[in-house]
Amino acid sequence: MSMAGNLRKVTGLDRVGGLRKVARLARRRLRVDLSHPARSPLGSSVVKCVTYRDGVRVADAGDLVDAVARVRKAGDGFVWLGLHEPTDEEFADIAELFDLHPLAVEDAIEAHQRPKLERYGDTLFTVFKSVCYVEHEQLTATSEVVNTGEIMVFVGRDFVITVRHGRHGSLGPLREELESDPQQLAKGPAAVLHAIADHVVDDYLSVTDSVQADIDLVETEVFAENGARVDPGRIYQLKRELLELKRAVVPLGRPVEDLATRSIRVVDPEIQAYFRDVLDHLMRAKDQIASFDELLNSILQAHLAQVTVAQNEDMRKITAWAAVIAVPTMVCGVYGMNFDNMPELHWRFGYPLVIGVISVACLVLYRGFRRNGWL
Repeated sequence: MSMAGNLRKVTGLDRVGGLRKVARLARRRLRVDLSHPARSPLGSSVVKCVTYRDGVRVADAGDLVDAVARVRKAGDGFVWLGLHEPTDEEFADIAELFDLHPLAVEDAIEAHQRPKLERYGDTLFTVFKSVCYVEHEQLTATSEVVNTGEIMVFVGRDFVITVRHGRHGSLGPLREELESDPQQLAKGPAAVLHAIADHVVDDYLSVTDSVQADIDLVETEVFAENGARVDPGRIYQLKRELLELKRAVVPLGRPVEDLATRSIRVVDPEIQAYFRDVLDHLMRAKDQIASFDELLNSILQAHLAQVTVAQNEDMRKITAWAAVIAVPTMVCGVYGMNFDNMPELHWRFGYPLVIGVISVACLVLYRGFRRNGWL
C-alpha cells in the first residue's frame, strides 16, 4: 500500500473527505487558541491543547483545526487536547473533527461510566476511574475516605483527547512529566495512554496504603481493652468507602490486560510491555483491596462478638446483684405482712437477728458470685 494510502488509513480520512471536513469545521469557526489554551471560545472545558512532534512540544499559535491539518499533512506528530466536563455543544465539533463514535461521545459527556476499553475503527476509547484519599483528623461513621472521578481517553493515530470529570485527577503534572521525557513521548499517543493508566493505577496504590492506615487504627481500637465501645458505624463506613475503591479498581483489570496482551492498531508492541507493568501494579491493588475487605469482615465479626460478650457479662452482673438483693427483699417482704403471730416478732433480739441473717446470706452470695467471675 502506498504512503498516501497508509496515511488515509491512519487518519481515517481520505484526501478529499479530510480536506472538506477541515474546511467545513474552519468555516464553523471551531477555534482553540493554542497560545492561550486555558481560554477558549469553546468554553472553560478546554484545559490544554498542544501539538507534539518527535516527542517535543510544538510552540506554534493557531487553532485546533489548523493544528490537526498540519499534523495530518506532515504525517507525524499528534495533538493532545485536554477537556474538563465538556457539554454537548462544546464537544460536538470536536467529535466531528476527529470522527469520534457517537456512543463514545455520549459516554464521555455523561460520565458515571464503568472502567472499560472500546475500539471504534482506529480509535480507542478508554474509561478510567480516578481516586484520591480524603484526609481527615478522625474517622467517623460519616467520614469520606475515598473520592472518585473519571478520566476518558480517546486515542487515535494522530490525536489524544482526555476528558476529565471530578474535582481531582488533574493531568497537568503528568503532561509536564511526559514533556521532560521526549524519547517516551515520541512513541505517540499510545505513550500518553500508558502514562495516564500508570498515573491512575499508582494513585490506586497510594490510596490503598492510606486506607490500610485507617483499617489498622480501627483494628487496634477494636482489640483494645474497651473495644466493645467502638462505634461499629466507623467499620461500616470503611467498608462502604472500600467498595467505592473496589468499583474503580476491579473492572479496570480486563481493559489493561487487553492493552498489554492483545494486538491493537494504535498501540505499538513496545508500549504493550509498559502496560504489562501497569497490569502488575493493578493486580497488586486488587489483591490489597480483597484482603482489606476480608480483614474488615473479620474486624466487624470480632467487634460484634465482643459486644455480645460484654452484654453477657453485664447480664451476669445484673443477675448476680439481683440474687443478692432478693434475700433482703424476701425477708423484709415476709415480715412486712403485719401478722401478730410471726416468729420472734416480739423478741428483743429478733430485729438484730434478722439483720444478721440477711447480711450473712448476702455476703455468702456475693463471695460465691465473685469467685465464679460474675461480679
